[in-house]
Amino acid sequence: METTPLSAITISYEEESFRALSFRKAELVVVTQYGDKLWYIDAEGIDDAGLLAWFGSSENIRVELVATAEDGGQWQGTGYLHPNEHNRAAAIRGDGELTYLQN
Repeated sequence: METTPLSAITISYEEESFRALSFRKAELVVVTQYGDKLWYIDAEGIDDAGLLAWFGSSENIRVELVATAEDGGQWQGTGYLHPNEHNRAAAIRGDGELTYLQN
């Protein structure tokens, strides 16, 4: 399991163009199991209660994202945003490949 602290996440969903997801702490986790790589992002301290509420009531929680690590590396992928409104947090579960863009 590899973990990478993130400094920025931008998401696009439904008809929304890319927008920054403001958070206090987030990390990208990549798990390799039986030759497959699974990934997810855990984010804490999300101040946008409206965004979390929207995902909490929506049937379409699919997002396109770009995640930027604290060291400047960037990844692009598709996932599903699962909000935790009570704790002002969210998990984005990866769907398919996470593409490394640059460092």
